[in-house]
Amino acid sequence: MRIFRRGFPALVLLTGFAAPAAAELKDSSASGFTIENVVEVPVTPAEAWRGLVREVDRWWPRDHTWWGEESTLSIDPVAGGCFCERAGARQAEHLRVGFVDPEKTLRLLGGLGPLQGLGLHGVLEFSIAAREEGGSRIVMRYRAGGYATEDLQALAPIVDRVQAQQLRALATHLGAAAPAE
Repeated sequence: MRIFRRGFPALVLLTGFAAPAAAELKDSSASGFTIENVVEVPVTPAEAWRGLVREVDRWWPRDHTWWGEESTLSIDPVAGGCFCERAGARQAEHLRVGFVDPEKTLRLLGGLGPLQGLGLHGVLEFSIAAREEGGSRIVMRYRAGGYATEDLQALAPIVDRVQAQQLRALATHLGAAAPAE
């Protein structure tokens, strides 16, 4: 989260990223927002789950970590588990695991990236479902809000673009064709 260390103004620089076709800002207000991004991947829900949870260090974009290439990422997929980053003695809890239904739903709680420093709370949920045609559909939904000195309506589309980038990285890791930027 090199960009995250700089806080809210640095997020504005991310507006150049293209979101996947199924990106949607569901709602927003001065105190919160809900965003949703969707991808289809050519793997089973079991393989998608393994990639999401066990291989997060291989696909999560390094420019959205605190210490870049110096660190490792992990998700402990149990209630109370940690989506954590470690770089030697330096450590960060990105989110806390709140709900696990293996191969179907992973719900993570907390403010992701700069939202943590702003004192906001969020729920990041990954839902995985098999597609009739084969492969899986992954929905990434993030609801965030709370008291903020910034108008969160302005922040919502920026967070949406960042999360679209993260979900695209997972989809590419799972073998989906990389979308044109």
